[in-house]
This record gives sequence, C-alpha cells and structure tokens, in this order.
Amino acid sequence: MKRKWITFGRIVRTGIVNFFRNTSLAVAAMAVMVVTLTIILLSMIVNKTLSNEIQQITEKIDVSVYLSDDIKPDQVNELRRQLESLQNVRTTEFLSKSDALEAYKRENVNNPELLQAINQTDNPLPATIRVKPIDLNKVNEIQDFLNTPRIKELQSEEASYSGDRKEAIDNISHAADTLQRIGIAGVALFAVISVLIIFNTIQMAIFNRRDEISIMRLLGANTWYIRGPFVVESIIYGIVSGLISIALIHALFVASSGTLQASSLGLLDISYAQKYFNDNFVLLLLMQLGVGMAIGAASSVIATRRYLKFKTPKK
Repeated sequence: MKRKWITFGRIVRTGIVNFFRNTSLAVAAMAVMVVTLTIILLSMIVNKTLSNEIQQITEKIDVSVYLSDDIKPDQVNELRRQLESLQNVRTTEFLSKSDALEAYKRENVNNPELLQAINQTDNPLPATIRVKPIDLNKVNEIQDFLNTPRIKELQSEEASYSGDRKEAIDNISHAADTLQRIGIAGVALFAVISVLIIFNTIQMAIFNRRDEISIMRLLGANTWYIRGPFVVESIIYGIVSGLISIALIHALFVASSGTLQASSLGLLDISYAQKYFNDNFVLLLLMQLGVGMAIGAASSVIATRRYLKFKTPKK
C-alpha cells in the first residue's frame, strides 16, 4: 500500500512539473476550456434567473371566474372544492360582490375617471373566484373545466385572466427556451473544441518526450505510471480554467452592478443573477472544477490511448 502511494505521488509530481514545462502549449487549451466553462456557468445562471422571473409572474396571474348573482353559498363552496381538486390549481380565493368592488377600486386608484364611473352606479361587479394556476402552459385544463355546461351555468360571463401577463410569461418562456438551446449548442461546440485542443496538446507532449517514454517502457513501467502524468497535467488545465472562468463571471457581476449600475438587462434580472451566484458560489465553483477536470482527464485518456498504444494489463 505504501508503495502505491509513493507511485501515486510521483505521478502527481511529474504531472505538475510537465504542466509548468509545457505552459506555452497549455495556454491555447486552457483558453478554449475557459470559454467552455464560462458558457456552461452563464447558461446555468441565465436559466435559473429566467425561471425565477417566470415564477414571479406566474404568482401574479390568476383565472377570474365570474359568478351569477343568484348563485348559492353551497354552490360556491362546491365549485371551489372542484377547482382545487384540479392538478393545475394552486389555490382559490372567493370575492363577494362588495369585495370585488373594493378590489377594483384598489387596482384603479390612480384612475379617477373609472372610480367616478363605478361610484355613480350600483355595484355592477359579480362575485368572483380567483384561481391561481401552477403551470400557465396548462391553464387550458382549467378553462376546459369552466366551459363544461354544468359549470358554465353558474357563471355570469366568460372566465378570463390577464392577457398582458400571459403575453409576458410567453415571451419569457420563449426566451428561456431559446437561450437554453443556444447555451447547449455553445457548450457542446466548445467542449468538442476543448477536447480536440487538449488532445493535440497531449499528443505534442508525448512526441516531445517520446525518448523518455521509450526508456520507461524498456524499464518495465506499467501503463498508468506513464499515462498518469499526462492525465494529471490535463486535470490541472481543468482546475486552472475553472478558477479563471469563475473569476470572470464574478468580475462581470462586479462591473454590471458597480461601473454600469445595472439591475436588469432586458428580461434578465441581473440583481437576482448576482444573488444566485453569490449564494451558490461554492457549489458553482465545485461544478466548474469538476467539469474542467472531467474534460481534461477524458481528453488526456483518449490521447494517450490513441498515441501511446498501451494495453491495460490484466489483473
């Protein structure tokens, strides 16, 4: 066991030495890997931010069910119970005619003309059940239920919900889907480029040390004793790239909140994105390091398997 740890230590030490020896070769590999890891992190933050934006808007949207004036209390309670049993319904709230009038006045407090018009007549507003949906993309399920003949008899007019908010949520959902697809495509593209560049970097390192490798093989060095330093070297590429990418994102948020004094960028809430980044910094850092190390190790293993042409010894 002690001998294995000594061998492992030598492999790690050799990999570190090779990293500093091949710094010029590693720059291009790490530059592309930094771009890849930065795109991965930005995609996560943007998707999380847009999901939060969608959730915030969703909580403000409700389906308004306008009830007939002659509806009975037990019918109201039964209708609410049936609505709450639907899978896409979060909660329901009942507003009597007087409650609906007060809510209307609060919502139009800055519109004196509407307030004057409503005060000059008897309360024309019907009792209302406000239904909070869970998923706006499935709001048609609620509307289909409300359009059944038995339920429609209890209503004074068609149920409705805010068209402006629905349009906003559709726009954000579309933007989130588009950005997610772009992010996945960008990550895949740069990940492939990173693997190819690291592959070529390790290939050149193998070529430069071909005489040294031949001597090690003649002396009976096993597969991983020769391959190990190259893997360690590539893992260091991933670690350094991960640290640089997380530093770049941090600098970006500092610049946006400090120099640019920006709190939002179109649909993107920069303030929330920065809060998410700060609250999950350790987790995101570990993710960046893990992904970087995985890309580096995989690239190195492929390169050494292809160009060293070793066969793993049977146990």
